[in-house]
Amino acid sequence: MAAPGAVHAADEESGVNALKGRAARAWYGFAAGAVLLFAVAPAALSDFRLGLFAKYLCMAMVAVGICLAWGRGGLLTLGQGVFFGLGGYAMAMHLKLADAGPGNLPDFMQLYGTATELPWWWRPFANPAVALAATVLLPVAVAALLGLLVFRRRVKGAYFAILGQALAAAFAIWLVGQQATTGGTNGLTDIQGFFGYDLHDPVNQRMVYFVIAAVLLLVVLLARQLIHSRYGELLVAVRDAEERVRFLGYNPANVKLVAYVVAAGTAGLAGALFVPAVGIISPALVGIVPSIEFVIGAAVGGRASLAGAVLGAVAVAWARTALSEEFPAAWTYFQGLLFVVALAFLPGGLASLPAVVRRRRAAAPVAVGEAA
Repeated sequence: MAAPGAVHAADEESGVNALKGRAARAWYGFAAGAVLLFAVAPAALSDFRLGLFAKYLCMAMVAVGICLAWGRGGLLTLGQGVFFGLGGYAMAMHLKLADAGPGNLPDFMQLYGTATELPWWWRPFANPAVALAATVLLPVAVAALLGLLVFRRRVKGAYFAILGQALAAAFAIWLVGQQATTGGTNGLTDIQGFFGYDLHDPVNQRMVYFVIAAVLLLVVLLARQLIHSRYGELLVAVRDAEERVRFLGYNPANVKLVAYVVAAGTAGLAGALFVPAVGIISPALVGIVPSIEFVIGAAVGGRASLAGAVLGAVAVAWARTALSEEFPAAWTYFQGLLFVVALAFLPGGLASLPAVVRRRRAAAPVAVGEAA
């Protein structure tokens, strides 16, 4: 019989080896993703398809934040369109001012507006540094303010999700009503340049794609670091046993707030990069429906897995483009069915499929033996 110390040492060594194996697999997956993004996709896709793929990667960036907030923290974030829109409009406002030139009004203001000078809240965005900082800091500030009000009052579950939807609806309605300063229903369109680079040039469009791919990888690294840190363990503990965490001396509101703010920052960054990739930002891209689509992508791929959330968001966005071309009136029904089927038959998303298969294989011999 082995001594207790030897058994403990063996268990500890086994745990260390398991952690090393998991880290190695993660780095192999990260390297494979980098090769796919920077070598395979640019070589295999046309300029048009690569531009669409850049758009899908922006959706994947939002899904990374949802994976942290919802998959690990249990916060069903149905208002990510707000933060995506804040980052997108901050970037678009700067690019429209740059296209117009110093001292000139953006084209839509000349068409719809009655003012002869730039609104005061537009002026800071003429500075590229301010605009770049605002794409992340503005969503983070709004999320921090909302999170402080909500989490300290212990609002959670369906009430938190409904609040996010209401915020998205209010933001979209406000944008539509400000036609003279936000472009109204049309939004900010016909963006020509990106910090001095002509977006009509295919070479520059590829540059934008590479920027988006690099930022996505960095966001995934940041999220993984948070998930596997002490904070990540605390976030899961708050999700599963909030009152017990409170009794241990931690404030669950602050733990939730960090996840919510990080998710908002990644959504704002995704919105900012979406603008040069697509050339437009409008209320239709930031309201209730886009917010739900963000969650669907993460749920289908696997909200508890970073790789699953990224692949799910890309797959759902691609399916939306492909199926809407064939079935323009029925795509929304396909999308709803996909979400329902994923949650009903595979709650962990496609990322959990290998584990489900392994469990069924392991249970099969037991079932056969019991039958005998």
